[in-house]
Parts: sequence; C-alpha cells; structure tokens
Amino acid sequence: MASERLQKVLARAGYGSRRALEVAIAEGRVSVNGVIAVLGTKIEQDDEVAFNGKPVPTQKLFGQTRLVLAYHKPEGEVCTRNDPEGRPTIFDRLPKLSQGRWIAVGRLDINTSGLILLTTDGELSNRLMHPSSGVDKEYMVRVRGNVTKEQLARLVEGVVLDDGPARFTDIVQHPESDRDRLNHWFYVALMEGRNREVRRLWESQGLQVNRLKRVRYGCIFLPSFLKRGHFVALGQREVDELSKLVELPSLTIPRMTPQDLKDIKRRLSKKSVSRKSTLAIRKPAKSPKRPSGHER
Repeated sequence: MASERLQKVLARAGYGSRRALEVAIAEGRVSVNGVIAVLGTKIEQDDEVAFNGKPVPTQKLFGQTRLVLAYHKPEGEVCTRNDPEGRPTIFDRLPKLSQGRWIAVGRLDINTSGLILLTTDGELSNRLMHPSSGVDKEYMVRVRGNVTKEQLARLVEGVVLDDGPARFTDIVQHPESDRDRLNHWFYVALMEGRNREVRRLWESQGLQVNRLKRVRYGCIFLPSFLKRGHFVALGQREVDELSKLVELPSLTIPRMTPQDLKDIKRRLSKKSVSRKSTLAIRKPAKSPKRPSGHER
C-alpha cells in the first residue's frame, strides 16, 4: 500500500478535520513509531501511530468507513462537541460508535434549525465544507418587512460584507408568502458557509431574519418525515452521491455492531416512521424541488 499523509489518514478514520489535525500535528500531539510527527509526515499500514499519547489501531486507520447521518437540528442546540456554557449540543442525541466518531459537516448557529450532515469520514467532511468543491446549501428563511425586487436583485448580484463579497446563487419566494403581510418566506441558496452569512446578507438590505432553517446540503434534502432532534442514516446510494459530488470513490457502508444498533434503537423515537430517501431527485444547481415539510 502506498504511503499517505498522516493528517489525511487520521481524518478519514474520524479523528477530526484535516485542518484540526494539522494543528494537532504542529502542536506535537501525534507520533509515528515513537517519533513526534511533523506536517508532511507520511505513513504506511505497518506504522505505529499515537494520538494524544494513545495508540491508534492500524485497522482503524486503514479500514475505511463512511457512515453519514442526516440530523434535524432544533433551535437552541449548538454544534460544538462540548459547550463550556453547558448548552445542549447536537452530539448529545447521536448514537455512540464502537470505532471512530461523528464529525459535523459544517455548523448552524444556535438560532438556526434544519439539516446537519454528520459522518465518520473526515476526508468527506473536509471536502464537502471546502469552498473549492462548489457544494451549495439551501435555506428556508422568513424575513420581516417589505422586500423589493431591487433588494432581491442586489442579493443575487452580490454585496460586500465585513469579511468580503457574498451573494445568494438563487432566491425563490414561497408561493404562500403573501398571506402574511409582515413576514415573507423565501428559499435561498449559496455556495459558502461563513458565520451568519445568510442573516448578514439580508441585514445588508436593512431586513431582519426571524426564522432560518437549512433544508438541503448538496444533493441531500432534509426529509419531511424527520422530526426535530431526530436523525436518519443515509443509504448506500445517497452516500455514493455525496461522495461523487466531491470526487471521492464509493465505499461500502459497513455493518454496524450489535452495540451500535442497540444504541441507535434506544435513541430513535418509538413512533418512528418508515424510511424514505433523502436524496435529491434533481441536480442541486438547477431549480430545486421544495421540501413539503416547511415550517411556518
């Protein structure tokens, strides 16, 4: 087997994003064959790796897995693994794994609800989040106040925020939006995921967002049947489509251990509904099919 960069192998095994692992390596927290690793270190299958002083099983490093969950984040939860303020996190509700850990694909702020993807594959997470991959995200947003055609045009053409230029790639008004004269619903799509970017774009036009929900990430929609605070595991076809978006080869989804399945069963609702596909039936770059389970 050809050698691979240390941070890439660790990311794939679920130890974090490549960026976070590069920091860990630079801080001297990773060793290979008893020697502190440096950025650029490559490893092979017979090398002995330790992370934060603990040995990493070779099978865990080179036995590739790619599980993906779709989680419906409610408002009030944060996306950090451990919150210093003791607020609930998205990881509190997820099933425990016998190997690896769940890595969030991006974040949503505490006041935003909707779709969060989580995976055991750090490389998949890294590529999905990187701007160069061109993976778009779609949100359902409620805006307070009158919205003009000129404002919508500026948001698509692009405006300059504090951290640089930004724009929506698409804006579509919800067909039932005019029923409420004070609040208006829109679907918006954008390629990036900067901090509070959707809210700040609307604020640049003097408009206030009072509800925000992510309904799509790339080719994966938030399923209309998925209740807030619940998750569903993506199937092989859906994971393959996600992988294809970022030019990763397909990997067979591994069978979960009895303990994994037991934990998932314990965390799922007793009133769980039948599994439905979360895969988009069209290409995200075109006019999206709107999810039926929107909130008012």
